[in-house]
Amino acid sequence: MSKTFPLRAFYLIGAVLSLFALAFFTVPFFLSPETYESDAFSLFSLPKNRATAIVATIPPTPTPIIHLKTPKPLRAIYMTACAASSQTLRARIIKLTETTEINAVIINIKDETGKISIPTANTTFAAAYKTAGCPVPDMKQLVEEFHRRNVYTIARIAVFQDPYLVKLHPEWAVRRASDGGIWKDRKGISWLEVKATPVWDYVAALARESYSLGFDEINFDYVRFPSDGNMQDISYRFYHPSKETKAQAVKDFFIGIHDRLKNLGAPISVDLFGMVSTNYDDLGIGQVLEDALPYFDYIAPMVYPSHYPPGWGGYKNPATVPYQVIKYNLDIAVKRAIAASTTPDKIRPWLQDFNLGAVYDAPMIKLEKKAVYDAGLDSWMMWDPKNLYTTEAYLPKQQGQTVKSSPTP
Repeated sequence: MSKTFPLRAFYLIGAVLSLFALAFFTVPFFLSPETYESDAFSLFSLPKNRATAIVATIPPTPTPIIHLKTPKPLRAIYMTACAASSQTLRARIIKLTETTEINAVIINIKDETGKISIPTANTTFAAAYKTAGCPVPDMKQLVEEFHRRNVYTIARIAVFQDPYLVKLHPEWAVRRASDGGIWKDRKGISWLEVKATPVWDYVAALARESYSLGFDEINFDYVRFPSDGNMQDISYRFYHPSKETKAQAVKDFFIGIHDRLKNLGAPISVDLFGMVSTNYDDLGIGQVLEDALPYFDYIAPMVYPSHYPPGWGGYKNPATVPYQVIKYNLDIAVKRAIAASTTPDKIRPWLQDFNLGAVYDAPMIKLEKKAVYDAGLDSWMMWDPKNLYTTEAYLPKQQGQTVKSSPTP
């Protein structure tokens, strides 16, 4: 703030005061035609006949960063960076948190393209932010807005699917065995190596940047080996399949990211394929439920019924039976968490609020939630890539805090 003090033409000695206390920093005083400056203790002196007015500019006190504790139960919805960057779209999400049981949002910080949505002074991320399709320059203010409504915020970071970082650091990329070129999956997307520890450092640094903006939790997605492509023509520089399995390599990342962030103060979570609940192998991508449990505060199996293949569980189209698919998976996940000597409360599944394989209207989404509760869990995260959530599927705000199990349909 700036204040003007009229002075008589006498020698002046004084100190600059803020509203509440001495301003212990150097403050410039603009006098015509010269400028004088206070010392480190905000004391100043001016010569006789030189002062007609003083304008003291005192830097505003920065807004303190506040972090919320993880709500229990947690009811989260996913928010793209494009939604976060749009006043209209973000207003829709905010209204949902005001009127329904939704008490948390998970927002893209680094998505599957590798672009970054948050501004940062760290030059490592400057270009990824500058070239992002949907940068969110006021992300800190958006997080504060959610916090004012007691809404918990989760920063989502996609890890190993990152075509942007591949271009920047091709030495970290998965390669073709045939000619050493950059390997791409069937969609033409390039991947980073799971064992490339510079990637671990990169996402850990981004996690710290996110936490400094006020995000309450850090979530990691795409923590796996690639799978959809010519797997016969693939090679690695950091991962040595003759010496370790894919599961061991992914577990090394789990350990590495845990160690890098254990002093941050934020809970960390990881997204895994839904079938990690029922499969005891690594699904060919390195993911094993028990390998993740010790190193994360929450595990998010993506138990989207639409993502299970025809015939799974004896169902011609698993997408049409959301309760049965989710309940079966979570029952096993809970048992495995207990057997691993950890709390099943770490299991916090992703559910779907989008149409694929079946129409997911309010009754279908309610069946998904019911399956979670009947498995003895109380928290979930809801995914809709378009962020057009089915309002009728969520309890009104005053009813959203109490959950009771009900009979199987």
